Amino acid sequence: METSIGPILEFAAYAIYAALALAALYGLFCVVLLVKRITQKRFASDAAADAYLGDVRELLSQRDFDGVSQLCDSPPYWSKAVPQLILVAVESRSLGIAKIRRLVSERFEREILADLEYRMSWISTVVKSAPMLGLLGTVVGMINAFAKIATMKESGIDPGVLAQDISFALFTTALGLTVAIPLVLAGNMITVRIGKLQDAVQDQLGNFLDNLGTVQEEGDRA
Repeated sequence: METSIGPILEFAAYAIYAALALAALYGLFCVVLLVKRITQKRFASDAAADAYLGDVRELLSQRDFDGVSQLCDSPPYWSKAVPQLILVAVESRSLGIAKIRRLVSERFEREILADLEYRMSWISTVVKSAPMLGLLGTVVGMINAFAKIATMKESGIDPGVLAQDISFALFTTALGLTVAIPLVLAGNMITVRIGKLQDAVQDQLGNFLDNLGTVQEEGDRA
């Protein structure tokens, strides 16, 4: 029995190590990618956001909608959330302000938040999978140890060999937790950043839509 199961368990041990390594690398990749995307979507500071909104407000006061579109689509702003949503609002300015609010809100949730939440779901998957892989390694190690105990009288296996199997069993559990715990902390940090991004977008976009509504009302009166 030992000769038939032993190679399978040895292969399983290496496979578990490889799976844990891949899980750790993919989790790290998702964390880095999310942090980078959130940074791209946000303004560097409140002062930068205020300066941008001030430029937009000035163009709106002149009813220069093409100027607003060009500003939103310029290199410093094309990757940020608020300018792209403002661009959508300007292109849809023939709609009522209520419809524009609903449109940009749906666009923000569908094209920005949905992508971030998709990446977050992969981090959660890695967080859940890593301890399970570690537990699988524990089971494999203990099976291998007990298989050798069963044949110890016949083969005279050194107890040190059993200790190696038990060590592997415990080490994979520790490795799974080592992968999962930092990703839990990183995931919480990213969740906070997504929340701050959402609050900032809602505040800045609300400011713009108020100005746009005022300009449209003045144009209707004129």
